[in-house]
Amino acid sequence: MKTFYLLIITGLIFFTNPVFAQVDNIKDSLTLEDVIDLALTHSPTSKYVQNQNVNYFWRYRNFKTRFRPQLTLSGDLPNYTHTTQPITQPDGSIEFKQVSNLAASANLSLSQSIPQLGTNIWASTSAHGIRNLNKNEIGFSGSPFVIGFSQPLFAYNWMKWYRKTEPMIYDEAQKRYIQQIEEIALNTTYRFFNYLMVQTNYKLAENNLKNSKDNLRISQTKKELGQISENDFSRIELSVLNAQKALNQASMDLKNTDFELKRYVGLEQSMEIDLEIPLNIRFFDIDVDKAVQKARENRQETTLYQRRLINADRELAQAKNSTGLSTTLRGSFGLSNSAETFTGIYDQPERDRMLRISLSIPILDWGRSASTVKLAESERELTIYNVNKDIEEFDRSVIVQVEQFGLLQDQLRTATEADKVAENGYQIALRKFQNGELSITDLNIALQEREQAKRDYIRSIQSFWVAYYRLRVLTLFDFEKGHNITYGNEMLDDQNVGGLFF
Repeated sequence: MKTFYLLIITGLIFFTNPVFAQVDNIKDSLTLEDVIDLALTHSPTSKYVQNQNVNYFWRYRNFKTRFRPQLTLSGDLPNYTHTTQPITQPDGSIEFKQVSNLAASANLSLSQSIPQLGTNIWASTSAHGIRNLNKNEIGFSGSPFVIGFSQPLFAYNWMKWYRKTEPMIYDEAQKRYIQQIEEIALNTTYRFFNYLMVQTNYKLAENNLKNSKDNLRISQTKKELGQISENDFSRIELSVLNAQKALNQASMDLKNTDFELKRYVGLEQSMEIDLEIPLNIRFFDIDVDKAVQKARENRQETTLYQRRLINADRELAQAKNSTGLSTTLRGSFGLSNSAETFTGIYDQPERDRMLRISLSIPILDWGRSASTVKLAESERELTIYNVNKDIEEFDRSVIVQVEQFGLLQDQLRTATEADKVAENGYQIALRKFQNGELSITDLNIALQEREQAKRDYIRSIQSFWVAYYRLRVLTLFDFEKGHNITYGNEMLDDQNVGGLFF
């Protein structure tokens, strides 16, 4: 990428001409980069974005552990019962008898899912003991070993689709995190230049009031010498009053803007700041094809579009598998026994077997199954159309932003020259007026042109930086340094989660 540097020399006028040569009680002078760094580290928005990213991290962590073996120990220790219960007698009659038991049980199970097949397998061992407190008798039962499985047939396999989409959601979250951080930088840029414009208006108002007062003193001398009319002198007096009003309004605007910037960035309201005009502008050319490529690689939209298509396929598969024959095959094999002692459970246990097939077949649904499938197919086709349309619009937004960025560089050059010409014109007009060679009307015209050129100059710089950070948001790529934009999350670092995945 061909790059070249441009130092806007005329920007120094802001610091060398009387408008910006005045010294205020300023504690901290901040550049655009300083304010953005503060926003990224201290702003409430930044903290919220980091917290949101942590949420998605733990969601992905939960997903990763979901398909790993699960070892569970459960039981009742103790289970005491002392009550009166109805007891069925051998002849079928019921008698109420007092029951007093002390029981304990434990079950250790290991389960594992197989997402590719939708299968669940498990193995367990259990033991149960009960003491009859009325007769002082004790008995034990248990299953030393049992293994089983559950296998849906011709059914919707949610685990397979879940494994496809959940990593994509996490990938979107990681890209969205970087995008949101860059959006904070972009929003900070807007607020920075809003403050800078108000600050410029305030300094212009200060300088205008000073010049108006100087003009009034000169006019008073001319009036005493009879060199100025009463009408012109009154207009000069009015210009002083107008300049004072403008300064008061600019002062109120500056206070309001100061509050908003500090609140967004996370600075103390008592801190006094002064913003510097970002003149360290580096002009460079951007290849459109590379910008589109980086946007597709780095932005969450690419993964989102893919996930939307997968979800459409998932909905269609679910519609087909949930409206026809539904079958589940379950089986288990193990050993069980009962004894008067705990160790007796493991002495020559009996074999247990179980095999079961559960069926569900729709016989009459009045066409609901067919319409459900057709609806899912139609929605899938609509999703494909919308995704293709969104991809075209996304690519076009990147292309337009690259083109605008190139045009804004030319616009900034023009605004720089215009600001220089207007400033020189005003200084010449001011000297001519003070020498009696120019009317107050012409001086006001030169003043208005100077102020308008100054504001246009600031807006042109703002447009450049806004376009620069918007391009970073759209591509998540640093075209100056030639690498992808990345950010860490200090909240994750503080939680020391590096060793959680195994």
